[in-house]
Amino acid sequence: MAGLRAPRRAAPRRKPNATPSSRALRCITFSNASSEPEFDDTVAWLVGSEGKGVRTIIDMVTMTRLDCVLGSAAGTRAALAQAAHHARHRSVFGVELIDQPLMRNVLADLSLESEAATTLALRLAGAADRAHRGDAGERAFLRLATAIGKYWVCKRQPVAVAEALECLGGNGYDEASGMPRLYREAPLNGIWEGSGNVNALDMLRALTREPESLEALSAEIGAATGADARLDAAWRELRAELARPEDAQLRARRVVERAALVLQGSLLVRHAPAAVADAFCASRLAGDRGLAFGTLPAGTDFAALLGRLPA
Repeated sequence: MAGLRAPRRAAPRRKPNATPSSRALRCITFSNASSEPEFDDTVAWLVGSEGKGVRTIIDMVTMTRLDCVLGSAAGTRAALAQAAHHARHRSVFGVELIDQPLMRNVLADLSLESEAATTLALRLAGAADRAHRGDAGERAFLRLATAIGKYWVCKRQPVAVAEALECLGGNGYDEASGMPRLYREAPLNGIWEGSGNVNALDMLRALTREPESLEALSAEIGAATGADARLDAAWRELRAELARPEDAQLRARRVVERAALVLQGSLLVRHAPAAVADAFCASRLAGDRGLAFGTLPAGTDFAALLGRLPA
């Protein structure tokens, strides 16, 4: 087999010499059962043509990656809901945590991350529906944007869940809180149907082999042109990066990350409240933040962001 270029084969469901091994011990909850099948001398038929394995299964891959994006966005929001609930009912020095300035920054930053992830996930889901109904432009957009969203949203989930867990203090490390389960599950979607490197390289593959996907992405991001100067500047920089052929693989993670942020910024500028879009462009595109959550600038409209926390 030649890795991604390997042809795909279909095997019958029942075959005496295809036996699953014992359940694999995964780094997740045991209720999420898994196994590793072994196929010895099994009959199978070629699906597609030699050297076209990825093209043959790309629709299935896209749907599974979309599922991962939706799952990571949901997992991030679930963790945020737990953190917000705790902060609303926990007092420190006579003041509820949600009214403490530093905790407000952390929760607002997590809320911003969650909203950006959810908005992108739903945009991809809509594109999948329209592509299924024959929209060629949405199909082209989905081809590139799914790899971008899969990389970034799934990559951010473990970091966001860890921060949300920390909001509960020691209680967050107790199994009874439910947070350890969210934490154990968080890295899975980043691995499923292609790890970070695979999706970054798939972005390059789409750019070179399916240029219409870049045209569709450009149209989507360009729809917000003029709405925010920081977004416009980030989009110009991203276009320059995409046009550079040298060291493409070396820079792939950097480019796919920036593409995800610019795409999320474009969606939020058009579809989210002004305070959300402004905070996102300031922190994620203009770089006015630190590396950890809870480092939004002082001018952020915290009340507006916290007002969108899960009830």
